Amino acid sequence: MTRTAAELAEYVGGRLAGDPRLRISGIASPERATGEDLIYLDSLRHVARAAESAARCVLVSEGVEVAGKTTIAARNPKFAFAKAAPWLLATETQPVSIHPTAIIGATARLAANVSIGPYVVIEEGVEVRGGSAIEAYCFLGRGSRVGEKCRLHPRVTLYAGARLGNRVELHSGVVIGGDGFGYVYGEGKHWKFPQVGTVELGDDVEVGCNSTIDRGSLGATRIHSGVKIDNLVQIAHNVEIGENSVLAAQVGISGSSRIGKQVLVGGQVGMSEHCTVEDGAVVGAQAGILPGKIIRAGQVVWGTPARPLEKFKEQFAWLGRLPELAARVRRLSAADKP
Repeated sequence: MTRTAAELAEYVGGRLAGDPRLRISGIASPERATGEDLIYLDSLRHVARAAESAARCVLVSEGVEVAGKTTIAARNPKFAFAKAAPWLLATETQPVSIHPTAIIGATARLAANVSIGPYVVIEEGVEVRGGSAIEAYCFLGRGSRVGEKCRLHPRVTLYAGARLGNRVELHSGVVIGGDGFGYVYGEGKHWKFPQVGTVELGDDVEVGCNSTIDRGSLGATRIHSGVKIDNLVQIAHNVEIGENSVLAAQVGISGSSRIGKQVLVGGQVGMSEHCTVEDGAVVGAQAGILPGKIIRAGQVVWGTPARPLEKFKEQFAWLGRLPELAARVRRLSAADKP
């Protein structure tokens, strides 16, 4: 959709400098932009890239100028760019239809304006609310629910009873509601602990490709509104993740752990069972959190076992000096010998 620079400045709450009638209809990187594309500049190191770009409109920080360009100054240009993108771009909509190869249970309830792709299987008692799109080869188990304006990309699986809020997006290969990894040892073998709970995703949750979220064993696994989960993430039974938290790729969360609101979890973090990460904490990539450990609100931790960042950096610096310290010890030991 084509907008003017003045309309864009008003939408993102920025200060316009330049031609208010300039037409903007897309977004791009500086190198790929055309004259009607919007670009952004969040570092003075990239002023030359913006100046050399064919784009005529640039989102910038306060006080930054780019010669020959219309600029919109915003407190956070990258955020303003992300906010502007869906407003500028035409929304991709799925046709409202049910493909003839889809298999739909007699008691399933589908809103009138949904899209059901090829070879989708929807079992008995499923509910799919208005504006949602279920793409090819998805499976919706009995009694599951999909809220309004959700999008399930190809080959998504919802086990029986899984519940999605509104505007949830699940990318290819996601599995919601599989059994948790729960076993009890007795009489010489492992007995499966019941996995009969539920799994609930709140509004505006997005889950990346091939990630899995297990159902609760007896209670519920809950992913609250606004949570963003990257590819190849495993979330075990009875885990709870608070609003607007973000998990990067290859994170593994063990059973009955709790993650608060606005938490950032880096790639390949491993959390043992019954851990707690309180609101606003940051867990650095590849950190390991021991069973029952509590990461306090706002704390930044790194390493295995996870510890405060400053302590981790100090210990890591000493670790790097071990070879020279070992050599010194050997010299001192040799000097002490008669």
